[in-house]
Amino acid sequence: MRSHTGRGTAATAMALDTAHRGHLLAAFHGLLGAATLFLCLLAELLVFATRRHAALHLIPVCAILLLRRFLRRASAADTWLVDFACLKPPRRLRIPVAALLEHLHLIGCFDAGSVEFMAKVIEGSGMGNETYFPAPLHHIPPTSTHAAAVEEARALFFPALDDLFARTGVPPSRVGALVVNCSGFCPAPSLAAIIVARYRMRDDVRTFNLSGMGCAAGAVGVDVARGVMAAHAGVRYAVVVSAEIVTVGWYSGRDQGKLLLNCYFRTGCSAALVTNSNNNHGGARYRLVSLTRTNQSASDRSYRSGYREEDDEGVTGFTLGQGVGRMVSELLRAHLVALSPALLPLREKLRYVLLSLSSSSSQQRRRDDNKSLPTVPPMPDFRAAADHFCLSSSGRPMIWRLGQGLGLGEREMEAALMTFHRFGNQSAASLWYQLAYLEAKGRVRPGDTVWQLGVGSGLKANSLVWERVGDADVQRAMAGPWADCIHNYPVTET
Repeated sequence: MRSHTGRGTAATAMALDTAHRGHLLAAFHGLLGAATLFLCLLAELLVFATRRHAALHLIPVCAILLLRRFLRRASAADTWLVDFACLKPPRRLRIPVAALLEHLHLIGCFDAGSVEFMAKVIEGSGMGNETYFPAPLHHIPPTSTHAAAVEEARALFFPALDDLFARTGVPPSRVGALVVNCSGFCPAPSLAAIIVARYRMRDDVRTFNLSGMGCAAGAVGVDVARGVMAAHAGVRYAVVVSAEIVTVGWYSGRDQGKLLLNCYFRTGCSAALVTNSNNNHGGARYRLVSLTRTNQSASDRSYRSGYREEDDEGVTGFTLGQGVGRMVSELLRAHLVALSPALLPLREKLRYVLLSLSSSSSQQRRRDDNKSLPTVPPMPDFRAAADHFCLSSSGRPMIWRLGQGLGLGEREMEAALMTFHRFGNQSAASLWYQLAYLEAKGRVRPGDTVWQLGVGSGLKANSLVWERVGDADVQRAMAGPWADCIHNYPVTET
């Protein structure tokens, strides 16, 4: 009892110390702003009183603008990724493809046509024999209950967070914000509340529960965490947890449009610790270079491209709409237009401008010659935008389509293809498993940039670009979910 009280007192003191530092820093910025404004007004009065040249009025104006820029940068400091952790589920939850197909026959809720359809999709998706299902779905029949889903959430969150806190040395008591991404399961109390209760977090911790965001939720979670840290001076650390509760996402009907989720989604969870404190980032491993979000939910076609609904028999499932591939291509083009100015290096921008001018001249000459040959518009080389790429893991066909839309080769798509082969689609968490793959391969070096691109329902496309700032840690990289199998990858047949 005494040790528990001591830990609670220490945690409270630490939280108060963090809050005091934040308030003192905010007070200093306010005092600096007031002092600078006073001096600028005094300088303006002196210019008027001494009837100096009008150009001198620019000096105090420039001083105010510089102060505003400084305070903005100070209040919205860089976001740093301290570390991240990815869950490797226990081997007893492994579900080889052959065992899965047999299981689908035995559970009795699918007819022969539905099983045959899922078999074709799985065998053509590039999925391997080492993915995992939650324990309730191993039962015959599956136990898709609320209680089972809550237990799955605990089995996902707690090992991943235990690993994260052990890696970083940052205790839960110092976490000021918690963001949990889970598209299809929203219990009460919330998933975030389950974590707060387990780790006895601070009374003033800001918690957020995001649902329905799909594979694009990771960037949304980081954006929310960044905003909270910028808005609240006492918040120096935030945790972003991404997972999909497959127990309740399982579809037991016969609508083929809804059976795809059964084919692709598997168990997994990631947890990332981010900070915006210049005093804390000494041990950080990545710096956030860019965060870009594109949302096309205002378009009816885009909004209906993926949605949950009941089938004719009243069974709820997730449906992919008609022409979703084409709409993803349109979304990607819009997203790249917003992302390119900040991401592409100057040499690639100049090359693209020259190619565009050349293409326009060629089209004009063809029109003058009355030729109507189709022309392919030039595209920037997005391989110059980052050193490494993490893409939405929605099966080999979609990964290839997404990668080719960016002009990537198989080497750039390797992390996404191998993550899907080894772990399946884990929604927003897949992007972190891909980063773990790149680290386990020893490819991410200091100064390298990593582009995480997620596409989710809505439709929405979100990008995070990280720069590696910490030194390569081979032991740490080899302790992740790829520890016992990285030597087997890449596989030649996916």
